[in-house]
Amino acid sequence: MNDSVSKIREHGGDPKIVEARFGVPKDGWLDLSTGINPIPYAASACPDPLMHRLPLQKDMETLLAAARRAYDVPEDAAIVASPGTQALIQLVPSLFKSSTVSIVSPTYGEHAPAWRSAGHQVVEVAKLDVSTPYGLVVHPNNPNGRVQTVGNLLHSADEMFAKGGALVVDEAFCDVEPELSVTPHAGREGLIVLRSFGKFFGLAGVRLGFAICSPTTAERLLEKMGPWAVSGPALWAGTQALNDQAWIESTRQRLQSDRIRLDDLLSRADLRNVGGTDLFRLVETEDAQAVFEKLARRGILVRPFGSYPTWLRFGLPGDEAGWKRLTEAL
Repeated sequence: MNDSVSKIREHGGDPKIVEARFGVPKDGWLDLSTGINPIPYAASACPDPLMHRLPLQKDMETLLAAARRAYDVPEDAAIVASPGTQALIQLVPSLFKSSTVSIVSPTYGEHAPAWRSAGHQVVEVAKLDVSTPYGLVVHPNNPNGRVQTVGNLLHSADEMFAKGGALVVDEAFCDVEPELSVTPHAGREGLIVLRSFGKFFGLAGVRLGFAICSPTTAERLLEKMGPWAVSGPALWAGTQALNDQAWIESTRQRLQSDRIRLDDLLSRADLRNVGGTDLFRLVETEDAQAVFEKLARRGILVRPFGSYPTWLRFGLPGDEAGWKRLTEAL
């Protein structure tokens, strides 16, 4: 069985890993190795009481109401907040008895190990395979931006539920294209949607994520997470950001504009566009390793893929100085 899911498990976002080889840049790192919005939401300072006391139920209810509006969650669907989507990736497979899960690949490298750790057999597929009881698809996909139709996702979820299984849809990068989201159709048994807060809002360190699912699935998740899973500061920052619709809309427009700018820059450098989202672009070139090293020597970190040696993923620069550095380096 092809094991490419686990082989691309390395992550971006840690320049220290390459400093041993390339040293510390005199101007610091321009880190383009993640798909995190480089211009974060400016949340106000967390009030002292939220730092000192345990989170209250009303704090959680306020956050979930904001998430329901922001993600267009139907009334009959439940929302579970967690300390980052990664926590949900680890927990969700444990909700189900051991069987086979088909994972649309290649994709984010943490899903397959989580399912294997929970006792499931992982089968990689090029497209959704309803012959298995469980399925996993990242939508839009990381790193190539592959998308599914909402109709296909819902049909697959129904087919898997009929076998006693479920479909998990990881929409970590769907904030930039909400029209692609299956979230407005959540609430039915057999469909679990994961939403990441930190990527679009540029606040990955807050550690906040959501599972949108049926009430019965939500109860089981909450039981596994236990009380106070989400910190007071995360509840505070998440509520502010998710309620700020003006910022959300303007950020979508800015990210789209910056993505077009990045596409043009990469094209002029003869790097072939493979896909991506408005938060990152995946390119292909036979000289990928040489390009990676050339950029690293200029203090610019992009994301290589050991199992796909012709691929590089570029995040967005956050300011004009970063755009200038990238343009000159390329």
